[in-house]
Amino acid sequence: MKEKGCPSVMDLPSRLASQLAGDEGKTRQKAARLVVDLAEIANAEGFIEVDNAHVSGVSVITGGHGLRRFLSDLSDESGGQVAITTTLNSAGCDKQKMQEMDIDWPDFLEQQFEIIHAYERLGIEATLSCTPYDRGIEIESGVASWAESNAVCFSNSWTSLITNRESGLSALATALTGFAPKWGLHLAHNRMPNILVNIACELNNLADWSILGDWIGKQVRPDWDLSWGPMPFIRGMPDTVSFASKKALTAAAANYGCPMLWAEGHTKQPPLEQDPDGEWLPPVGGWAGILEFTKADLLQRYQDLAPKGQVDLVVIGCPQASIEEIRRTAAAVRSHAEMGEKIPDNRLWLFTSGENYQLANDDGSIELLESAGVVILQDTCPEVTPYNREHYNHLLTNSLKAEHYLTSGLNRIPTSVMTIQDCVAHAFRPHLSAGERPVISAKAQPQHQSSKTHRVGNYSAEGNGLSSQGDFTITGRALSTDVAITYLGYVNRDSGVIEETGHPLDGHAIKDTILIYPKGSGSTVAPYVLMGLIYTGNGPKGIVNRDICSLTIPACSLLELPYAHGFETDPCMEVNSGDLVEMRKVGQKVTITVLERAD
Repeated sequence: MKEKGCPSVMDLPSRLASQLAGDEGKTRQKAARLVVDLAEIANAEGFIEVDNAHVSGVSVITGGHGLRRFLSDLSDESGGQVAITTTLNSAGCDKQKMQEMDIDWPDFLEQQFEIIHAYERLGIEATLSCTPYDRGIEIESGVASWAESNAVCFSNSWTSLITNRESGLSALATALTGFAPKWGLHLAHNRMPNILVNIACELNNLADWSILGDWIGKQVRPDWDLSWGPMPFIRGMPDTVSFASKKALTAAAANYGCPMLWAEGHTKQPPLEQDPDGEWLPPVGGWAGILEFTKADLLQRYQDLAPKGQVDLVVIGCPQASIEEIRRTAAAVRSHAEMGEKIPDNRLWLFTSGENYQLANDDGSIELLESAGVVILQDTCPEVTPYNREHYNHLLTNSLKAEHYLTSGLNRIPTSVMTIQDCVAHAFRPHLSAGERPVISAKAQPQHQSSKTHRVGNYSAEGNGLSSQGDFTITGRALSTDVAITYLGYVNRDSGVIEETGHPLDGHAIKDTILIYPKGSGSTVAPYVLMGLIYTGNGPKGIVNRDICSLTIPACSLLELPYAHGFETDPCMEVNSGDLVEMRKVGQKVTITVLERAD
């Protein structure tokens, strides 16, 4: 590869230009380079000053080696302080409850606080909460840069605070500079509903709302044109919807890349026209999909998700429990405790933020819960906790967000879902579930369906590179798919093997390939997984994306992995896995050429 280039100066704000020149130290210079790279590749309409940031990538099991090494390098450099108020996502443990959590991971606490202290050296507030909208950052308007998928969807949907669905790295870059590219959801015309969802049943429990959000995501097809992710317009919601219900809905929808939604009668009106009778008209181009959620759909999901075998542990609070969720849990616990029952063997863990713990402690909820045998955990969340598999091999929860990530490669623990009341009953009475513990079942979804066909003949196309990367030429075997790749939990952080049932590339290693895929999906911590694989030599030689991908670009930018995007024809469809291909960057353009077709 040739000498690394420098991002072109495109009408930069004077302070961002100064940061890019290194006037405020190496750390902010790196961050500024990433901000400019993202702006150029997204064809952003300039830059926007950001009010606050929320950074993800804290737990040892999510960020892993890539996170620890990167933060160590970054926080030891000069000029490494955030420029705006910045909060931190949840960690992998409650340091006061290590014995109760029974974490079987060598040096876990030491590694965890190595990460937290590195963030603190950057000036980030160690709030350790995945719900900055719930007594964290109290600003409900303006522009943010948040890297926690549930928080992004909640704030964009239910408040006037606007944020793109950032990666942990892009949010950190904005936190250090105070600037973000002006693109995506910053622009009103991109905040457009693209799926119509009609609710045709009652929703009474928090788990009902969680199932609805997850169900919507499961209906999304890969051939739907959803440039900014699925953004449903939901009709038929009841007149009153609680804070915790809204939180459960958006958190589960965010599992599938949903950055915001509209709910008739509860959110701001969608940017749609209405006919003379007041009926909403479809957006230009029509709805990508029209869905109806029925009682049969709800009951079927409960049946599918019900415990089948002995439950080892019940977890509530994903995302971290609000005051309403704590009180609902306390009410369910009280009905058993008043009969003299006590939860055996620390079988119920309730996760919440430090802020909500204090409020629940003041109103007596914490005392009630703990006296009944509930383990209350602060600063952590069910999906980022390393469970001791000698004791916990089947979990029960009320959250489809928890189920989505717990059953992924992140933990690979069979997880069932019930209402809070039923979860509490199973915690008190282990005999309610019996039999052999289940094993992880195949979770192939409609999103995994591929439209690829084997291609023959010559192929060459021109796309765009990163300005911060100099000219390069690399050659390698392609690993190509038209289905998004979810790095966190579905790409093995040690081997780089894709581990996602039903995915076209399931079982394939990304090591030393030219990896071609539409974009990344899932958790905003994805760049750290990719960085870890690059650091250890198990990453690809280069990456080609069809769509703008804030989950992939940051790792490529910061670690100089050859990258390209925005081709004139879709390389995801035109290049076969196994083809010998060349990536060549000259100036701002990257050409991908098939040198030899695979059989």
